[in-house]
Amino acid sequence: MEQEFKKYLQPTAILNFNSPAIIALITERGWQSLPDDKKIERVYNFVRDEILFGYNMDDPISASEVLHDGYGQCNTKANLFMALLRAVGIPNRMHGFTIDKALQKGAITGIWYTLSPNNILHSWVEVYLDGNWYNLEGLILDMPYLKALQAKFKECKTTFCGYGAYTDNFKNPQVSWNQNHTYIQEKGINQDFGLFDSPDSFYAKHQQKLSPIKKWIYQNYVRHQMNKNVSAIRNRE
Repeated sequence: MEQEFKKYLQPTAILNFNSPAIIALITERGWQSLPDDKKIERVYNFVRDEILFGYNMDDPISASEVLHDGYGQCNTKANLFMALLRAVGIPNRMHGFTIDKALQKGAITGIWYTLSPNNILHSWVEVYLDGNWYNLEGLILDMPYLKALQAKFKECKTTFCGYGAYTDNFKNPQVSWNQNHTYIQEKGINQDFGLFDSPDSFYAKHQQKLSPIKKWIYQNYVRHQMNKNVSAIRNRE
């Protein structure tokens, strides 16, 4: 691996891929022995579908914490995805943004939606393979949730905004990876913070715009209600 890419393979406090739980997962799944493209595909599918869409305590939690929670959103799924890929030798970096809060409407409702910041911190992972960088954002929503959302709003075929999605192709968004970019929230992006070697360096400069009181309310009440709303969509018959 070229010297310049070594920084994209390093562990950090957030990308703690030397944790026993992450090592055990990689060993169990046999990802280390796969070709690089298959490593990316299998890890991507795992984070997309086996780590359910949901809201964790905070963004800069460690990859092992996300794995333990079993759910995540854009930023926390990125933490785990990056750690797993680095553990199997796939270079990656983080691209930071903000997105319009409108794409969260439905997951967050009522007064809490009104009081939430207009711009929400967002990120996707850029993965390096065979001379190309791929933007991989499409793993945020697990497929059972996305399919249930499509069924709930089956009349919508093109642009859809809400419930954690903002896409111009709601009927068939590009959320599967086969050496291509994947997206599910990119239409909501309204500010670009650029590239970061790790989540740690991103969160050292940027945090969600919440006062201490609002952060406490979010962590202890609002996110639990959001997770109930998301689960209700996923489990609808």
